[in-house]
Amino acid sequence: MEVLYKRCCGIDIHKNMMVACVFTSVRKKEVRHFSTMTDDILQLVSWLKETNCEMADMESTGPYWKPVYNIFEEEQIPIMVVNAQHIKGVPGRKTDVKDAEWIADLVRHGLVKASYIPNREQRELREITRYRQEMIEERARCNYSA
Repeated sequence: MEVLYKRCCGIDIHKNMMVACVFTSVRKKEVRHFSTMTDDILQLVSWLKETNCEMADMESTGPYWKPVYNIFEEEQIPIMVVNAQHIKGVPGRKTDVKDAEWIADLVRHGLVKASYIPNREQRELREITRYRQEMIEERARCNYSA
């Protein structure tokens, strides 16, 4: 199979931790664990810059990908978010390390499609409007129960 990215990273993100696997050559890979705190995300960014990572790919369920994506975007590291259902179809992968390696291998060969991520302005507008809706609903609940 053709290799599209010689230096790529697969990241499996959870609520409190991330597992990243970087392929740096045909057979060489390195796996590291990080927390989801900003300092650790920045450590991940510096590691990817050191390895000259061409593309990072992350799989995350829920909103846990958002802070990582925002920091990568600011640091201008190419990043893709992929739908977890598109890459979970392989049975037998039960560990986060194997997940990260699998994600890195898929992106390396161009076998994943990026999810649509709106630009930063649209994402911020969505968050503001969703927050406003929550506040309106909360106010209605408070007024209704009084």
